[in-house]
Formats: sequence, C-alpha cells, structure tokens
Amino acid sequence: LTVMAYDRYVAICKPLHYGALMGSRACAHMAAAAWGSAFPYAVLHTASTFSLPLCQGNAVEQFFCEIPQILKLSCSHSYLREVGIIVVSTCFTFGCFVFIVVSYVGIFRAVLRIPSEQGRHKALSTCLPHLAVVSVFICTGMFTYLKPPSTSSPSLDLVLTVLYSVVPPAVNPLIYSMRNQELKDAI
Repeated sequence: LTVMAYDRYVAICKPLHYGALMGSRACAHMAAAAWGSAFPYAVLHTASTFSLPLCQGNAVEQFFCEIPQILKLSCSHSYLREVGIIVVSTCFTFGCFVFIVVSYVGIFRAVLRIPSEQGRHKALSTCLPHLAVVSVFICTGMFTYLKPPSTSSPSLDLVLTVLYSVVPPAVNPLIYSMRNQELKDAI
C-alpha cells in the first residue's frame, strides 16, 4: 500500500518523469524493499506465536490462524510479548502510514493547483480507491489488534479479519486495472 501511494504521487505530481522514476529497476527495488521488510516482520510474528504454550486446545474460531485468536488459546502470561509485538508493529505501520500521508498531502496539493475541474476529478479518481483501501486496512487492523480481548465476539473478529487481510489484496488489482481503458470497456 505504501508503494502504491508513491506510485500515485509520482503519477500525479511528476507525470512527465513517471517513466524514469517508476522504471523496471525502481519497481524491482520497491518490491525488494516491501518483501525485505515484510519477511523479518512475519518471522517475528511466527516465532512469537509458535513459542506460546497452548492449554485450551489448538482449534481457533476462524478459518485461519490470527494472532489475537491464538493468544486466547495460550495459557501463559504473554502480556510483555504481546506488548513487544504491538510496539514493533506500531513502529512498522507508523512508518508506512507517515509515508502514505506525506504522499497524499503532496497529491492533494497538486490536485488543488490543477485549473480544470475535469483534471482535478481525473486525478482524484486515480487515488481515491487506493485511499479507501488504505483506510479500510488501517482502521480494521488497528481495531482488531488494539481492542481488549474481553470485548471480542467471534463473528466481529472474523469480519474484521477478512476486511483487513483479504479485501485490500483482492481489490488492489482492480484499483490498478480500472486505469486501463480496455478493461473498463470490457467491464
């Protein structure tokens, strides 16, 4: 989502330099940075989760193992571990969030300088779907991980988990493909 925000920024704020700034080499570097930062983050969560002793069985109330659900099954006092993971996750997420906000501030400043209403509409229609996905991802993820476990209901947990883990990756191809006129005509 952070790389997509940068792509939107370059497309709207520096359209004549888009080919140079978003070439195949730059895209490969951004993909490597995304994968390279996600891998240690995933290892942290996986190692922390697998080191928990489970005393209430091993069946979670969802269709995939989600950290809050696994913590409910743990019989150890994992408060410090949970706080540590939340701190690391918050720092990681905050860095991405700041980059996205800075990108969108630049985008909105550029859009407000566009003289024609049609130009402003075209620029906003390019980035608003992405901004909606970012908002859904961040809001539901924060609500899922920062709410007290005592206020959780299995159905609400399931809906929130699907909203932040399934919906953003599923709609990302749609967001990008909606800029393609051939695909719009086919739909």
